[in-house]
Amino acid sequence: MNRSLRFSVRLVTFVVFLFCLQLHAASWLPYGPDGGDARAFAVDPHDRTHLYLGTATGWMYESKNGGADWKRLAWIGKRDDLVLDSIVVSGADSKRIVVGAWVLGSPDGGIFLSKDGGVTWEAVGDMQGQSIRALTPSPSDPKLLVAGTLKGVYQSNDGGERWKLISPAGSQELHEVESIAIDPVDPQIIYAGTWHLPWKTVDGGQHWANIKQGVIDDSDVFSIIVDPKDPKIVYASACSGIYKSQTAGQVFQKIQGIPSTARRTRVLMQDPTNRNIVFAGTTEGLWRTVDSGTTWQRTTGPEVIINDVYVDPTNSNRVMLATDRGGVLASNDGGNSFVQSNAGFSARQITSYLADASNPATIYVGVVNDKALGGVFASTNGGLNWSQMSSGLNGHDVFSLVQGPDNNLLAGTRHGIYRLQGAVWSRVDNVTFNPPPAPPAKAGRKTSGRTTATTAAHKAPESSTHKTTAQPAHAFEAAVNAFARGGDTLYAATSTGLFESVTSGQSWKEVPGFEPKSWNFVAARNSTVLASSLNSAVLSLDGGQQWTAIKLPETLDQISAMAVDDAGGLWVGGRQGIFVSDDKGASWQTVKDLFLRDVNSIFYDVASQRVLIAAGSKNTIAFAVHLPDRKIQYWNTGWNLRMVRSIGDHLVGTTWFDGVVIQPRMVDSKEMASH
Repeated sequence: MNRSLRFSVRLVTFVVFLFCLQLHAASWLPYGPDGGDARAFAVDPHDRTHLYLGTATGWMYESKNGGADWKRLAWIGKRDDLVLDSIVVSGADSKRIVVGAWVLGSPDGGIFLSKDGGVTWEAVGDMQGQSIRALTPSPSDPKLLVAGTLKGVYQSNDGGERWKLISPAGSQELHEVESIAIDPVDPQIIYAGTWHLPWKTVDGGQHWANIKQGVIDDSDVFSIIVDPKDPKIVYASACSGIYKSQTAGQVFQKIQGIPSTARRTRVLMQDPTNRNIVFAGTTEGLWRTVDSGTTWQRTTGPEVIINDVYVDPTNSNRVMLATDRGGVLASNDGGNSFVQSNAGFSARQITSYLADASNPATIYVGVVNDKALGGVFASTNGGLNWSQMSSGLNGHDVFSLVQGPDNNLLAGTRHGIYRLQGAVWSRVDNVTFNPPPAPPAKAGRKTSGRTTATTAAHKAPESSTHKTTAQPAHAFEAAVNAFARGGDTLYAATSTGLFESVTSGQSWKEVPGFEPKSWNFVAARNSTVLASSLNSAVLSLDGGQQWTAIKLPETLDQISAMAVDDAGGLWVGGRQGIFVSDDKGASWQTVKDLFLRDVNSIFYDVASQRVLIAAGSKNTIAFAVHLPDRKIQYWNTGWNLRMVRSIGDHLVGTTWFDGVVIQPRMVDSKEMASH
């Protein structure tokens, strides 16, 4: 081979190496399931098709086609607990974006500033640690911003870089500011809604007056809007209803028409092209008035919880809602009807994952906190697209999924076991319980009884004996924390006991011999079954016939994940890391060169003969331990992972709050040579 050809081969090899290395280090790609909690909209004043969307997990999304689809833009503050309820895009410079954030159950939060269209962000020092509940720009001065916090009202005159308190310091009245509005003509006139009542200043905060006339005492004021053409008209929404003032807040009148049950109106939005049309986003759906509040009509179902409303100023028929659980809803008929518009937006908290045994490209995930809009989602193409399949689950959170020997699916929920029959889930109530403990023996009498698994090994009774002594089946509503399958037997770790099924989940019986206990984890491979609470574990080597209590690693204070491999190796993890036993729990060792803490999940992948591990709420690394040589691989996914699984020739992860992410597919040398 001549020198030129040899150089060319080396160059191609080096380029391929760099390409693969780049793929290896690249962030994994998000693929849904779409939906979840959406909090707030903002629009680029210079491009009305360019929208921004805030979430409850610190992520900001953007859309460049009017909300038809979304793309993750930035993770504000690199925190998953920041609620982004306020986004302001500068009218003078659309690259300048200011975000106000707060933290649920905490006075923490802050203001964040971007000068490059949201690519990079910096925390504004003046407002660090402040819970920002409202943020709005002056319609007449784009550099003037006003923020409402738990401490009071703050103002910036330089586009959000420096802030000063303009309400009385330490005020016992003007604090916990939930809403802000600025007069469209005079920026010195500012309205502030607190958790108590509304306030107003006409001199930029030097003096404040309580404008409570007509408002029921102790009303939380969620939203205030000022008519852009007639500033004397002011609307305010509170926990006690919706109010309207025609005297710039001197006197309010409660608007009739919205039922008393729809009290929490989180946001008011006026149609920019028709001032008689006002939308009220409530915790019981969207309401609309076309006659300035005289009459109201609900245009969505009462189950829709609305956090923000956006009306396109160039096309008022385009109305969008940011909702809890349902993500973004869009209307093209002025708010009469809505459809989901969540392509690319996922804020799902996934707690369980299952690959179909007969078709590995078909996968299922279970979610929590989304009620009727959550449950179970299925993908038939490896996670690229998803469809909800939750009919019959009654809005229950799904903690675990398993597939029975007959290929039917089972879901473990907060309220029992559900089995998929056709397209509908049905709760399994054919569950048999152990008999109650025998009463204490009288003095002097010798009794016989079974010792518990926490003290010694035991043998389960024959099925005929078990049937005669067990309690009859009845409604089963325990929390089902984990499933496992060993051979043709299914196991369920629940809040009321450990259960097994030899009927593909159609019926269950409590594993005998245990004292009443809440079981958190169960793992099985062939005839080896490992089950545990947070602090103790039991092991069966014969498919659940006999169980023995095993001693956990001394340095492990609490179990958070477990697995069993093909060789009978036992894997447990927790805050102190991951431990493995090759002698049935008699001793435990750490894995050489595997340095991790706060283990989230451990999964034995049969096809690749490796243990897949996710660890830490802030750790973006996915780990794999190949068996039997215990060689370690790892990937920087770019996401905080809850679980890692394999699908085909690549990996897939589930995140804590952002749905499913998929590893960019690696191209090996053989495949490249064939092209």
